[in-house]
Amino acid sequence: MPELPEVENVARMLRPEVVGRRVVEAQVLWPRSVARPTPEAFCRDLVGREITSLGRRGKVLTLGLSDGWWLLVHLRMSGRLLLGRPEEPAPVHLRAVLRLDDGRDLRFVDPRKFGRLWLVQDPAEVLGSLGPEPLDPTFTVEAFRARLAGRRVRIKPLLLDQRFLAGVGNIYADEALFLAGIHPCRPAGSLTEGEVERLHGALQEVLAAAIANGGTTLSAYRRPDGSPGEHQALLRVFRRAGEPCPRCGTPVVRAVVGGRGTYFCPRCQAGQGR
Repeated sequence: MPELPEVENVARMLRPEVVGRRVVEAQVLWPRSVARPTPEAFCRDLVGREITSLGRRGKVLTLGLSDGWWLLVHLRMSGRLLLGRPEEPAPVHLRAVLRLDDGRDLRFVDPRKFGRLWLVQDPAEVLGSLGPEPLDPTFTVEAFRARLAGRRVRIKPLLLDQRFLAGVGNIYADEALFLAGIHPCRPAGSLTEGEVERLHGALQEVLAAAIANGGTTLSAYRRPDGSPGEHQALLRVFRRAGEPCPRCGTPVVRAVVGGRGTYFCPRCQAGQGR
């Protein structure tokens, strides 16, 4: 699933191309891609609206529209937003198309059909439960420490909880925990002040690096121009089971934590509980 860095790259690449453009036609090819409203109302209410902004909240793309409306796009497992022209062959797994006033199409492609589109007047209806943004200046070490205090849940599943922290997924949780030297099964509330500070810095470091490298392409993720991300070559532990730890040489192990495949160094990240 595209995580914060991948979605941020999509937003940055599409922003100069679509902001200021007006939707002149909309078509939904797979009705269940539209979570709200009905596909018919979705198409009707999009036509004539200008795209005034394009941002990101957690893993969700946020397209501001004229008259206070919002188009929200969650790519989920395999969704992609691509720009094309009507005369070009339609990509396979095309689920929705917005024709813009410059003649180009904004295409939602989704092979696995888990992605969703919302057209709403209040984005909080969809995004209101999300936790803080890990790269926002207000997400300080002190704020992170306060959110961790007293929690008995293991740190890895907590980092994946979008209500706790928005945008972090399996890849970057593993990478940040490795960089901070923290076992993924540690109770969140047991982290020392030093560990909280290290994990806070590690989260911001791995996310910023992945954004700069265009995101991580392990399977479906592509940027809007069709190019893959480049950060996969720099992953330290994720999907590297059996390979030597880049710090100590101990083989990286894979375990299932909170139902998710989890990669870590048993030596550098020793200690499951306190």
